[in-house]
Amino acid sequence: MARRLDYSARYPLHTTKELYEALSTRRYWEARVAEMRKYTPDNEVVSHEVSDSGIEVVLHHTLPREMLPEIAQTVMRKDMIITRKESWGPYNGEETVGKYSASIPAGPGSLGGTVKLFPTETGCTMRYSSEAKVFIPMVGPRLEQLMLVNLVDLFRGEAEETVKWLEERNPTS
Repeated sequence: MARRLDYSARYPLHTTKELYEALSTRRYWEARVAEMRKYTPDNEVVSHEVSDSGIEVVLHHTLPREMLPEIAQTVMRKDMIITRKESWGPYNGEETVGKYSASIPAGPGSLGGTVKLFPTETGCTMRYSSEAKVFIPMVGPRLEQLMLVNLVDLFRGEAEETVKWLEERNPTS
């Protein structure tokens, strides 16, 4: 049975337009990946495409096996290479919706979800609805929970980097 989790990243001083413009900029994604390199050295923006139908981004994150929790090391025999894909629909001037997925070659499960960027009275919010599923009896539920807990940490860190990136470009916010 899959586990689900909702998480909201709030941006009280920034508009949905500012966030969507950041998502549309490869430099923004490169800055996020550079920040992630402080924790795991091998991360990259594989592709970033913007069109009338929205935004498509593919990232690679490599987690050395020795950095994985013991329970994950029992399943993963090599470094964990995560391909993360995010897609965002077109911006309608107020909000947008997207989806994301993370996959591991020959990985024993799945992780993905939806994300909605919408305005609030003081700025905007990005709300993630995530689902983790691991197809391994006995340890699956523990790994699913571990994935979701780490996902919250990742989203929190990305939100902090996003605020920093936006404030560097618009210091009066």
